Amino acid sequence: MADASASTGAVTGHASSNAAFKKQLGKVYGFYTGGFIAFVIVLAILEQMGLNRDWIGFIFLLATIGLYAGIGVMSRTTDAAEYYVAGRRVPALYNGMATGADWMSAASFIGMAGTLYLTGYSGLAFIMGWTGGYVLVALFLAPYLRKFGQFTIPDFLGERYGGNVPRFIGIFAAILCSFTYVVAQIYGVGLITTRLTGVGFEIGIFLGLGGILVCSFLGGMRAVTWTQVAQYIILIIAYLIPVIWLSVKQTSVPIPQLVYGYQLEKVTAREAQLIADPKELEVRKVYADRAVALGEKLKAPGAALAADKAAAEKKVADLTAANALASEVDAAKKALAAVPKDEAAAVKAWTAARTAAIAKDKPLGGMPRHGAIFAGDPNGDAAAKTAYDTSRRNFLALIFCLMVGTAALPHILMRYYTTPSVKEARSSVTWSLFFIFLLYFTAPALAVLVKYEIFSTVVGSSFDKLPFWISAWNKVDASLLSVIDLNKDGILQFGEINIGGDIVVLATPAIGGLPYVVSGLVAAGGLAAALSTADGLLLTIANALSHDLYYKMIDPNASTARRVTLSKVLLLVVALAAAFVAAQKPADILFLVSAAFSFAAAAFFPALVLGIFWKRATGIAASLGMVAGLGITFYYMVTTQPWMRGIFGVTSPVELWWGIQPISAGVFGVPLGFAVIILVSLVTPAPDKKTQELIEHVRYPELRGTAARAV
Repeated sequence: MADASASTGAVTGHASSNAAFKKQLGKVYGFYTGGFIAFVIVLAILEQMGLNRDWIGFIFLLATIGLYAGIGVMSRTTDAAEYYVAGRRVPALYNGMATGADWMSAASFIGMAGTLYLTGYSGLAFIMGWTGGYVLVALFLAPYLRKFGQFTIPDFLGERYGGNVPRFIGIFAAILCSFTYVVAQIYGVGLITTRLTGVGFEIGIFLGLGGILVCSFLGGMRAVTWTQVAQYIILIIAYLIPVIWLSVKQTSVPIPQLVYGYQLEKVTAREAQLIADPKELEVRKVYADRAVALGEKLKAPGAALAADKAAAEKKVADLTAANALASEVDAAKKALAAVPKDEAAAVKAWTAARTAAIAKDKPLGGMPRHGAIFAGDPNGDAAAKTAYDTSRRNFLALIFCLMVGTAALPHILMRYYTTPSVKEARSSVTWSLFFIFLLYFTAPALAVLVKYEIFSTVVGSSFDKLPFWISAWNKVDASLLSVIDLNKDGILQFGEINIGGDIVVLATPAIGGLPYVVSGLVAAGGLAAALSTADGLLLTIANALSHDLYYKMIDPNASTARRVTLSKVLLLVVALAAAFVAAQKPADILFLVSAAFSFAAAAFFPALVLGIFWKRATGIAASLGMVAGLGITFYYMVTTQPWMRGIFGVTSPVELWWGIQPISAGVFGVPLGFAVIILVSLVTPAPDKKTQELIEHVRYPELRGTAARAV
């Protein structure tokens, strides 16, 4: 009776302690939210009083990074449980917010609405895949991984399958997908920091890197968790304000999710007008002629290059001899410098330019109509039917890869190790879905509202009266936004605009005519999204190296202090390496992120699911399955994706399997991984009795011994 009373008292005390902790968190983040809103209002007032835009950008950058740094300093720790899993005491609600911030990467915040803007319906594959992945997490992974109680995914693989081989493969795969993902985040950090402050892209990367390191470096998962909660509050406020404003401006309704279908009808009608517009057809003709001219150059590139260089040199000489304006001479010199240096460079540049010109010589500048479900026509000719089938196949393949990849990303699954219990882990998945839903339900509306705004207020404007935001973003990066009067009529046609998807969200406040302080707010939200995900990813990589590789495989007797210190050093090294790669602008954000999902799906999902639900799965089978799935996925990307083909020097013709794009390469790796693990497990000795009983206990904790085995 005494033991029972003591136990009951302990439980009651623990519950009371948890309630007090949650109440304290509510107060802290309540004051924080109110303070942040007040900060934005004060900046808005100062802007109206004449505060310089550059100062607004610097204030946002310094204030937000300073805030995150403060949380990192206050949360610093050398305790292993606190550093790796935040002491396993993060309440479900706050873990859901932290997961939402961890999830809301630069791709989600910056790239999602931009992708929907550029691709229309087909972009919904990202929303369906990413949100659907959390259903898989809730049903198949989060609660069971929490029951196992390890610190990382490679840790789980090592304990479940026995031996260091599955653990080592898990470490390699975790680093591969996390590093690919973190490069995309740091690229986004550079882009946003440049927009906020006007500094160079490379400098912007390293400024933002300080904000990433100060959190994860000092306090590990503990600091990252509480910083991510703060970052989620900033990013969701920043995302919702501009789209609500656009909705009110266009429809007088402050709920964009309810009215964007009405605006889509207007966009569809405007698309039909633009497709038939004689001025738009003139622009298409310019691109068609350009494609033909570039094709002629490519037939004899050596002679064409010599002629171009001679013509550029002659123009510089003629302008100099005529004492032309300095601006004209400078422009001629820039044109001369832009001439390719050799024949190989010329062929590469002209091929890319010809491909771009061919794409622009299409209705709407090559963009699909926003409401068109798939390309092609199921009732058309053979080519139209093939295009329709291929488009639909890629849509479904992308949903599959993103869904399964979401359920296998190590930095997301790590979050469910931080909750106090299995019940809280399951509950936090629900909260994660809710907080992610707030943004994802808004992104399609944002894309349509921005497209309507450009169609109705920008297209048709005089070139000498274009909005300020166009020139501002052109200065940041001409590849992200540029306009050129191709048909020389002084009026901007839609075909004369080149907009990169990565700036649609960041430019929304300016497009909607909002004060600059809102642009700063949105950039701060994008920075919060990129930093929060980068924190989690860098921590995943550092922990895989320090905990799984060093502690579990090299030096099991290493002290806690040494392990945590090593993790911090490795985190710094990995962050600098990722920043260096991001500074090279390797590929667009969305491809890098999607590649990480395919890698995670192929490497981890079969091994994790079969490891939990099939006690017959063996260690050698899991190892071979992970290698096979990851190997085929990587091979397909290397042989079909232009940037990766260039990196690895692949020159053979691109051969797509069943027309599947490289972004969905995981669709081949996941089934192969399942097949290899199942087949090899059936021909290799079963795991030992202890391992099988452990799996039964994790799946059926209320059962023991014979009863569990009977189930």
